[in-house]
Amino acid sequence: MTELNPTSADFFEAKYREHPDPWNFADSAYENGRYQATLAALPQPRYRHAFEPGCSVGVLTERLAARCDHVTAIEFSPTAATQAALRCVSLRNVSITCEALDTSTATRHPFAHIDLLLLSEIGYYFTESAWTDTANALIEPLPAGATVLAVHWLGTSTDHLISGDDVHCILLAHPLLHLTHSERHPHFRLDRWTRL
Repeated sequence: MTELNPTSADFFEAKYREHPDPWNFADSAYENGRYQATLAALPQPRYRHAFEPGCSVGVLTERLAARCDHVTAIEFSPTAATQAALRCVSLRNVSITCEALDTSTATRHPFAHIDLLLLSEIGYYFTESAWTDTANALIEPLPAGATVLAVHWLGTSTDHLISGDDVHCILLAHPLLHLTHSERHPHFRLDRWTRL
């Protein structure tokens, strides 16, 4: 049997077919705490349009919907995207599509109107150069004043190409982002920027 690339859509699809929630996003106390910290770190009580790439089974997406007029979420595992859509089926302000996050993502979505970009547990599935290019492609078309929030686990995994700290260091170096808030927890870090 051929070993799957741990950052490929096939790898993630196999994970979700084997277990409907392989990282226990719905029931883990750690994940629930991370979601609470994420939402608490949002400076605005309400956002016009949030974009969440790599939404998995939609647990955070569902919570985010209560703070946003609209949430656009993407996930490149068809099984996970289907689960996320079912979880959010009653939320008319949520749209979920099955697609990859890459440098052309912003051309397929209304980034000029997005005022919240949420990068949660996704950056370390890219190489350093690919994450730099992808981050640039997401950040540049955002309107001035948009919130960019990144949250990443600080542990190590054979699935990850760079560390959570590396992910955030790349974002910290972006010339169009102004850091406004940082938190470091035992197992994850959270940083928030304003798009200049």
